[in-house]
Amino acid sequence: MTEPETATDPELARALLSDMVRVRRMEEKCAELYGESKIRGFLHLYVGEEAVAAGALRALTAGDAVVATYREHAHALLWGIPMKSIMAEMFGKQQGCSRGRGGSMHLFDAATRFYGGNAIVAGGLPVAAGLAFADKMLGQRRVTACFFGEGAVAEGAFHESLNMAELWQLPVLFCCENNRYAMGTALELEQSQPDLTVKAASYRIPTLAVDGMDVDACHEAARQGADHIRDSGGPFFIEFRTYRFRAHSMFDPELYRDKSEVEVWRHRDPIVAFSGKCVSAGILTAEDVSAIEAQADSEVADAVAFAEAGTWESVNDLERDVLTPPAERVS
Repeated sequence: MTEPETATDPELARALLSDMVRVRRMEEKCAELYGESKIRGFLHLYVGEEAVAAGALRALTAGDAVVATYREHAHALLWGIPMKSIMAEMFGKQQGCSRGRGGSMHLFDAATRFYGGNAIVAGGLPVAAGLAFADKMLGQRRVTACFFGEGAVAEGAFHESLNMAELWQLPVLFCCENNRYAMGTALELEQSQPDLTVKAASYRIPTLAVDGMDVDACHEAARQGADHIRDSGGPFFIEFRTYRFRAHSMFDPELYRDKSEVEVWRHRDPIVAFSGKCVSAGILTAEDVSAIEAQADSEVADAVAFAEAGTWESVNDLERDVLTPPAERVS
């Protein structure tokens, strides 16, 4: 096995750890705020899966595009949407990235080419194919990274999108975050072929399956995928085998899996594992880790204060950006 890039690049190691810690601290605070009814509606947390977003997004470059699911807070944050803007959106304030109209599941920012946030399972896949098709037509050497869960693999949009991506050689990096449960249904009870790379390979798309709890593995896999796309132009599929420590959403009573199973996976916490490895190898110090955690805590506090001070959209703006059909003609 080749040595991970972080072994010789302390700045990358620091950045990856910082990314994961920022996501974890933000998500834990969101859970707390949800309990206080300051965040309402649906809330799907990413706790446990941080290595995927951190590793994969660090392998992309400015100008690439990202499409995600309703569990997209991490991707939005790490792709450049300020935590203040995300938190304000969670609160439903007009200072949010979607003016408070989207909430948790519909974070969006055209300036950073972050195209959602999508509440529909597999809904982002055809969007990603369309963005990639546009880049190809324009002669842009860019990648569109599309994140989705293993439940999306059972949807028709998955198969249609992969089929078109291969036929038209579209520059899409398909990132399947396999956390083993599509809402409350275990993968082996949902799909007859649990090796999801087999399904992607059936469309002649090159694939990788990696440990989604290992940020080094996630980063290397995404780098390989992005390099392949830029060199050959065609799509690439990665199955990140990960696990969410929390329930599907804050509404979920989590009756479908044993607590002992969750505890087994918690012992593989990607943040604890990576920080411990970096300190043991002398890449980072314990003081470095503490500083990263303190900085994340400060950022979260500032984001919450910003959201608390935010304002609700005026009732006069309710029809803003709403397409109204023309009045019927009177004959």
